[in-house]
Amino acid sequence: MLINNYYVATAIAAIVPLAHAQSYTDCNPLNKTCPADTGTTESHLHFDFTQSSGLDQWTITADNVTTGTDGAEFTINKQGDAPTIQTDFYIFFGEVSISMKAASGTGIISSLVLESDDLDEVDWEPFGNLADQLQTDYFGKGDTSSYDRWTWASISDAQGDYHTYTWTWSETELIWSIDNSTVRTLTYADAVNGTRYPQTPMRVRIGIWAGGDPDNSEGTIEWAGGETDYSDAPFTMYVKSVDIVNYNPATSYKYTDESGSYESIEIVGGSSNSTSSSSSSSSSSSSYSSSPYTNSAGSSALSRTSSSASASTTAASASSSASASASASTSSTISWATTFRLNPSILSLPVALALLHVAL
Repeated sequence: MLINNYYVATAIAAIVPLAHAQSYTDCNPLNKTCPADTGTTESHLHFDFTQSSGLDQWTITADNVTTGTDGAEFTINKQGDAPTIQTDFYIFFGEVSISMKAASGTGIISSLVLESDDLDEVDWEPFGNLADQLQTDYFGKGDTSSYDRWTWASISDAQGDYHTYTWTWSETELIWSIDNSTVRTLTYADAVNGTRYPQTPMRVRIGIWAGGDPDNSEGTIEWAGGETDYSDAPFTMYVKSVDIVNYNPATSYKYTDESGSYESIEIVGGSSNSTSSSSSSSSSSSSYSSSPYTNSAGSSALSRTSSSASASTTAASASSSASASASASTSSTISWATTFRLNPSILSLPVALALLHVAL
């Protein structure tokens, strides 16, 4: 009897809600005053991972990542491996396109993530045992009290071919696209009236991990597609390139209060919004006008300060970046952690059983 993995995974998700949210942040600005986030004054960045120089402005936070003709190689050779990289800078609204060939293997998850200090998060999650389906997901402020955010998206041979996975992220909507074809759109209002909409400065994180590791919970293993057999290793994900458009280039981004709203983010030492690819401009202005390509319905309340007025903030940001890099390797396993929580108020056993009936 053949079982459709898609329906089985959907049924499992309905029975045991998944909270695959990041569980670690160096400093959560919702709880206390934190150093400003290091930005980039470049509006366009291209990283060619077929060249060793492609990893410039990235930090390897766990295990080993190498570059070659196929791109950056993220390989699980044994239990406990979870090679991961992340940008040395944050962006504040923009576009991120990643050319990736996902890893195959039972329980193996290839992960593309945007993440912020206050636990806003956006995910692509191809499964090693599903060639034609993957998950999209998002979290706002680390809230895992509901489990209705993930969706399935169709894809053709995720493990056999390179595909371009793109987020287009503005203050009004977030779009997931595969090979220039939109597979999901989330509006600000759709995310609990904007309170759970990802809207704070983000870093890009790329990695691979074994959700099917035998030491994980039973629910995690089932969600990942089954238990990982490390005798089948190596499991390798390839990333050929990353292209980033930063809608608000700046030297740093500062949380001015504990609201977690995009309106509270101060853009420090920023250049004018531009779609041209170039090195950063050193100019700053005293007010923020919405980028022409953010699809904003009105003017933004974001503020921009001059470089001369922000020297101390920039220095604090640089210090924070150095501290974060020093601690990244010890926290990488925590950052990729997956947790399952049962919430009786949102379980849908009839739906789950119906899905299992279809699967069988």
